[in-house]
Amino acid sequence: MRVFFTGGSGKAGRHVIPYLLGKGHRVLNFDRVPLGAAGAHDLLGDITDAGQVYSAMNSHAGYDELETGQGARPFDAVVHFAAVPRMMMCPDTETWRVNVVGTYNVIEAAVKMGVRKIILASSETTYGVCFSDGVTDPHQLPLDEDYDIDPMDTYGTSKKVNEVTARTFARRSGADVYALRIGNVIEPHEYETLFPGYFANPAVRRRNAFNYVDARDLGQIVDLCLGKNGLGFQVFNACNSTNGMNLTNDELLARFFPNVPVTRPLDPHESLMSNAKARAVLGFRDAHDWRDYVPGVKG
Repeated sequence: MRVFFTGGSGKAGRHVIPYLLGKGHRVLNFDRVPLGAAGAHDLLGDITDAGQVYSAMNSHAGYDELETGQGARPFDAVVHFAAVPRMMMCPDTETWRVNVVGTYNVIEAAVKMGVRKIILASSETTYGVCFSDGVTDPHQLPLDEDYDIDPMDTYGTSKKVNEVTARTFARRSGADVYALRIGNVIEPHEYETLFPGYFANPAVRRRNAFNYVDARDLGQIVDLCLGKNGLGFQVFNACNSTNGMNLTNDELLARFFPNVPVTRPLDPHESLMSNAKARAVLGFRDAHDWRDYVPGVKG
C-alpha cells in the first residue's frame, strides 16, 4: 500500500516506518524534521496547517513516481502519529492546538480525498492514570477498550477527543478508522538502559499500569491494521502481552492497586493494559518480550 505517515520521525515512527517498508509498503513521511530512512521520502510540513496537509496528502511518494506521467494520486492509507507526544513539553494550549486541530486536519483531508483506511495514535493516557494529578486508581483492571476513559490532563484529553473525531468521520464516510491506544513505547536499546531501574524501583511504572510496547511490535500492529478491512471505527490497545515488570500480577495488585476491582482472572504476567482485542481481531502476536533482552532477570 502507498501510506501517508505523519510524525514518522518520532520515537515510535522511526521504528514503525522501517517495519512497514519491510512488509512491502510504500511510505511518505510527513513531519517537521526528516527521518532519513532508506526507502521512505521525507516531506516537511505542519499538520496544524490544513492547506499543507491537503497538499502533502496529494503528493508523489518519491521522485521515481514522476516517471509514470500520471501525476500525484491519493494514498491508500493514512497513519497519523504526529503530535506533541506528552504533557509538559509545551503549554497546554499548544498541546491542544497541535493534537486536536492537527488530527482533525489529517482525518478530514484523508476522508475528503477518498482514503478508506486511517490509523491514528491514541494513548494509554486516555485511561486517566498516567498523567493524573496525584496518585490515581483506575476504575478497574485490566484496562480494556470498553473502559470509560476519563483523563484529567490536557494531553490525554486531546487523545480522547481525537478518538471522538475519528468515530465521527468513520460514521460520515464509511471509512475504516482505527485508533491505537499506544502503551509506553520501548526502543530496542532501552531494555538494557531502563528496565534494571524499573525493577529496582517498580513504583515508577505504576502510572503506566506496568505496560510497555516494543516499538517494532507496534509496527506489526500498524501493519495488521492496514490489512484488516471492514471494521469501521475501532479502538485497539497497542501494547505487549506481558507486564514490563519482574513481579507477578498478584504482587503488583497487592502492592500498588489493592482497592481496584479486577474484572476477570489474570495470568501471572499478562499486561494490566489488555491487548486481548488486538490479538483476537488483528491476529497480533508479540515478537519482542523484555525477557529476551534483559539478561539475568527472571519474571
